[in-house]
Amino acid sequence: MTDLLTHAEYSAIAETLEPPRSPFIDGKYQRGNGPVMATINPATGAAIAQISTANATDVDLAVTKAREAFDQGRWSKMDPDARKDVLIRLCKLITRNRRELAVMESVESGKPILDCETIDLPETIHCIKWHAEAADKIYDQTAPTGDGAIAMIVREPVGV
Repeated sequence: MTDLLTHAEYSAIAETLEPPRSPFIDGKYQRGNGPVMATINPATGAAIAQISTANATDVDLAVTKAREAFDQGRWSKMDPDARKDVLIRLCKLITRNRRELAVMESVESGKPILDCETIDLPETIHCIKWHAEAADKIYDQTAPTGDGAIAMIVREPVGV
Protein backbone atom coordinates (compact mmCIF):
# COMPACT_ATOMS: atom_id res chain seq x y z
CA MET A 1 0.00 0.00 0.00
CA THR A 2 1.62 3.20 -1.10
CA ASP A 3 -1.26 5.63 -0.63
CA LEU A 4 -0.16 6.85 2.79
CA LEU A 5 -2.02 9.73 4.42
CA THR A 6 -0.91 12.83 6.28
CA HIS A 7 -0.61 12.96 10.06
CA ALA A 8 -3.82 15.01 10.21
CA GLU A 9 -5.69 12.44 8.12
CA TYR A 10 -4.51 9.55 10.29
CA SER A 11 -5.45 11.52 13.41
CA ALA A 12 -8.94 12.10 12.01
CA ILE A 13 -9.37 8.36 11.46
CA ALA A 14 -8.11 7.64 14.98
CA GLU A 15 -10.74 9.98 16.41
CA THR A 16 -13.53 7.96 14.76
CA LEU A 17 -12.41 4.55 16.00
CA GLU A 18 -14.39 2.87 18.74
CA PRO A 19 -12.37 -0.02 20.16
CA PRO A 20 -14.12 -3.03 21.71
CA ARG A 21 -14.56 -2.52 25.44
CA SER A 22 -15.40 -6.05 26.56
CA PRO A 23 -14.21 -9.63 26.09
CA PHE A 24 -15.56 -11.45 23.01
CA ILE A 25 -17.18 -14.66 24.26
CA ASP A 26 -19.63 -16.98 22.52
CA GLY A 27 -19.84 -14.84 19.40
CA LYS A 28 -20.50 -11.50 21.07
CA TYR A 29 -18.93 -8.83 23.24
CA GLN A 30 -19.88 -9.37 26.88
CA ARG A 31 -19.03 -7.24 29.85
CA GLY A 32 -16.18 -8.89 31.71
CA ASN A 33 -16.38 -9.54 35.43
CA GLY A 34 -12.79 -8.51 36.04
CA PRO A 35 -11.60 -5.01 36.89
CA VAL A 36 -11.98 -2.16 34.43
CA MET A 37 -8.65 -1.30 32.83
CA ALA A 38 -7.51 1.71 30.83
CA THR A 39 -6.02 0.99 27.42
CA ILE A 40 -3.14 3.42 26.91
CA ASN A 41 -1.58 4.67 23.69
CA PRO A 42 2.11 4.00 24.44
CA ALA A 43 3.24 6.71 22.03
CA THR A 44 1.32 9.49 23.81
CA GLY A 45 0.38 8.07 27.20
CA ALA A 46 -3.24 9.03 26.52
CA ALA A 47 -6.07 6.72 27.56
CA ILE A 48 -7.82 5.20 24.54
CA ALA A 49 -10.68 3.46 26.33
CA GLN A 50 -11.80 1.85 29.55
CA ILE A 51 -12.04 -1.92 29.03
CA SER A 52 -13.90 -4.43 31.19
CA THR A 53 -11.50 -7.34 31.67
CA ALA A 54 -12.21 -11.03 32.05
CA ASN A 55 -11.84 -12.88 35.33
CA ALA A 56 -11.31 -16.64 35.78
CA THR A 57 -15.05 -17.33 35.45
CA ASP A 58 -15.17 -15.43 32.15
CA VAL A 59 -12.14 -17.35 30.87
CA ASP A 60 -13.74 -20.67 31.85
CA LEU A 61 -16.93 -19.64 30.02
CA ALA A 62 -14.94 -18.62 26.93
CA VAL A 63 -13.08 -21.95 26.87
CA THR A 64 -16.33 -23.89 27.39
CA LYS A 65 -18.08 -22.00 24.58
CA ALA A 66 -15.08 -22.45 22.27
CA ARG A 67 -15.04 -26.19 22.98
CA GLU A 68 -18.80 -26.40 22.34
CA ALA A 69 -18.42 -24.53 19.06
CA PHE A 70 -15.57 -26.81 17.98
CA ASP A 71 -17.47 -29.97 18.93
CA GLN A 72 -20.60 -28.70 17.16
CA GLY A 73 -18.49 -28.75 14.01
CA ARG A 74 -19.64 -25.60 12.27
CA TRP A 75 -15.99 -24.87 11.44
CA SER A 76 -14.13 -28.07 12.31
CA LYS A 77 -16.34 -30.24 10.09
CA MET A 78 -16.85 -27.64 7.36
CA ASP A 79 -16.03 -28.69 3.82
CA PRO A 80 -12.54 -27.43 2.84
CA ASP A 81 -13.95 -25.42 -0.10
CA ALA A 82 -16.37 -23.65 2.24
CA ARG A 83 -13.57 -23.00 4.73
CA LYS A 84 -11.51 -21.49 1.93
CA ASP A 85 -14.44 -19.23 0.98
CA VAL A 86 -14.77 -18.00 4.58
CA LEU A 87 -11.06 -17.16 4.79
CA ILE A 88 -11.11 -15.39 1.42
CA ARG A 89 -14.10 -13.35 2.64
CA LEU A 90 -12.11 -12.47 5.78
CA CYS A 91 -9.26 -11.25 3.56
CA LYS A 92 -11.68 -9.06 1.63
CA LEU A 93 -13.07 -7.60 4.87
CA ILE A 94 -9.58 -6.89 6.20
CA THR A 95 -8.64 -5.31 2.86
CA ARG A 96 -11.76 -3.15 2.87
CA ASN A 97 -11.06 -1.98 6.44
CA ARG A 98 -7.26 -2.06 6.29
CA ARG A 99 -6.72 1.62 6.91
CA GLU A 100 -8.83 1.68 10.09
CA LEU A 101 -7.21 -1.56 11.28
CA ALA A 102 -3.74 -0.11 10.67
CA VAL A 103 -4.60 3.05 12.59
CA MET A 104 -6.09 1.00 15.44
CA GLU A 105 -2.95 -1.13 15.64
CA SER A 106 -0.73 1.96 15.61
CA VAL A 107 -2.73 3.70 18.33
CA GLU A 108 -2.95 0.64 20.58
CA SER A 109 0.64 -0.51 20.17
CA GLY A 110 2.51 2.75 19.56
CA LYS A 111 3.92 1.23 16.39
CA PRO A 112 4.66 3.56 13.45
CA ILE A 113 1.71 3.77 11.06
CA LEU A 114 4.09 3.17 8.15
CA ASP A 115 4.83 -0.33 9.49
CA CYS A 116 1.16 -1.05 10.14
CA GLU A 117 0.14 0.08 6.64
CA THR A 118 3.01 -1.36 4.60
CA ILE A 119 4.01 -4.49 6.53
CA ASP A 120 1.53 -5.74 9.11
CA LEU A 121 -1.76 -5.46 7.24
CA PRO A 122 -0.44 -6.66 3.86
CA GLU A 123 1.35 -9.59 5.53
CA THR A 124 -1.75 -10.48 7.55
CA ILE A 125 -3.82 -10.55 4.37
CA HIS A 126 -1.13 -12.57 2.58
CA CYS A 127 -0.92 -15.10 5.42
CA ILE A 128 -4.68 -15.63 5.61
CA LYS A 129 -4.91 -15.95 1.81
CA TRP A 130 -2.12 -18.52 1.85
CA HIS A 131 -3.97 -20.58 4.44
CA ALA A 132 -7.24 -20.14 2.55
CA GLU A 133 -5.63 -21.50 -0.60
CA ALA A 134 -4.15 -24.39 1.39
CA ALA A 135 -7.50 -25.36 2.93
CA ASP A 136 -8.58 -27.53 0.01
CA LYS A 137 -5.16 -28.89 -0.93
CA ILE A 138 -3.55 -32.23 -0.15
CA TYR A 139 -2.00 -32.30 3.32
CA ASP A 140 1.54 -33.31 4.25
CA GLN A 141 2.96 -31.83 1.06
CA THR A 142 5.54 -29.15 0.40
CA ALA A 143 3.78 -25.93 -0.54
CA PRO A 144 5.13 -23.57 -3.21
CA THR A 145 7.05 -20.55 -1.89
CA GLY A 146 9.54 -17.99 -3.10
CA ASP A 147 13.30 -18.46 -3.21
CA GLY A 148 15.00 -19.17 0.09
CA ALA A 149 11.86 -20.47 1.84
CA ILE A 150 10.11 -23.77 2.36
CA ALA A 151 6.61 -24.35 3.67
CA MET A 152 5.08 -27.63 4.76
CA ILE A 153 1.42 -28.35 5.33
CA VAL A 154 1.18 -30.89 8.13
CA ARG A 155 -2.03 -31.91 9.86
CA GLU A 156 -1.64 -32.01 13.62
CA PRO A 157 -4.43 -31.75 16.17
CA VAL A 158 -4.65 -28.48 18.04
CA GLY A 159 -6.85 -28.27 21.12
CA VAL A 160 -8.99 -25.45 22.35
